[in-house]
Amino acid sequence: MATFTFDMYLTLGLAIILYLLGSGIKAKVNVLQKYYIPAPVIGGTLFSIIMLIGHNMGLFSFTFDGNLKNFFMVVFFTTIGFLASVSALKKGGVGVILFLIAAVILVVIQDGVGVALAKAFGLNPGIGLAAGSIPLTGGHGTSGAFGPYLEERGVSGATVVAIASATYGLVAGCVIGGPIAKRLKDKHNLVCKEGDAQKAAQKQAEKDETLAQNAAMTEKSFFKAAAMIGIAMGVGSMITPLIKKAGLSLPAYLIPMLIAAIMRNVVDKTENKTPIDEIGIIGSVCLSFFLAIALMSMKLWELADLAVPLVVILLVQTVVMGLFAYFVTFNIMGRDYDAAVISTGHCGFGMGATPNAIANMEAFTSVNGFSTKAFLAVPLVGSLFIDFINAIVIQTFTSIFVG
Repeated sequence: MATFTFDMYLTLGLAIILYLLGSGIKAKVNVLQKYYIPAPVIGGTLFSIIMLIGHNMGLFSFTFDGNLKNFFMVVFFTTIGFLASVSALKKGGVGVILFLIAAVILVVIQDGVGVALAKAFGLNPGIGLAAGSIPLTGGHGTSGAFGPYLEERGVSGATVVAIASATYGLVAGCVIGGPIAKRLKDKHNLVCKEGDAQKAAQKQAEKDETLAQNAAMTEKSFFKAAAMIGIAMGVGSMITPLIKKAGLSLPAYLIPMLIAAIMRNVVDKTENKTPIDEIGIIGSVCLSFFLAIALMSMKLWELADLAVPLVVILLVQTVVMGLFAYFVTFNIMGRDYDAAVISTGHCGFGMGATPNAIANMEAFTSVNGFSTKAFLAVPLVGSLFIDFINAIVIQTFTSIFVG
């Protein structure tokens, strides 16, 4: 078997090519656009299939430098830390806080269900985590980060399971969201109390705000963003080894993410402004590179023995998500029309990602009427807070059940 070894530069070059390939395919395949499948996931998965063919036929194999993947991962999750703003949570009001509580409860349930079913199949509990909140609430980014972390602790195939589960979740979250909201609306005779004028005003305000923010972006603001990310990563890299010496093993990105959150909230109390849009752009770029590298190096042959248990676990997780949105999210959020819209949104990002949640809500509200509360609460929780909290919950479950 021929083995091809890619250094750091070749690894990055191939990742970029696969990202561009994935973007081109996505632009031509409507179903990939409908379910918001990320471009690096498309390109990276295609290459991992080529690797699978080479492995099974004994023809060729690839090895990649992992330094850049780890670097991009830490950068991305550090930018997530900067999104955890206490002031933003307060501005969102009670609705945002209540939905955050619902989202955190779901995270704990997803991990509990995953671990319980993995044990029932006689598998390492880590496989259950790799089919729990890591891929479902967390998505591909969290999957690419925690998969290798679990594998370092003896959970073979965790990365492949997590990535496969995340892809399934993107589709499943969109499929179940609409029917659940419709059932809630019909059963409780719910009616939208907002008019088209409010919806138009809301969208125009969002558009104006986006234009204003983009206009303010400069080389100086991007440098400030990069500097803040670098400082958080640097301080985190000094603290992480000290924690490991104390006997507690943590993902490389967790402390930098916590440092970033502290920095954001300290800056919020001053007259200075955190360049959050620039930080978000840097994070998005690094996530794309990270995902492309993580997926193109997947060992799909490790999935064969886990196929049946994984299908069962994911089907159960889908049912759990539907029941949770119907009975828990709806009740916590007030049992009204807004709560029904939030419930369909929760299916989107509780199984997939925030764009899926927005798609679910837009599909439902385009027919039944707009919901300002839903379009405020779901994106705020999905983009600003849940990844941060999810990482801490996953780490807690890992330390208890995986070690």
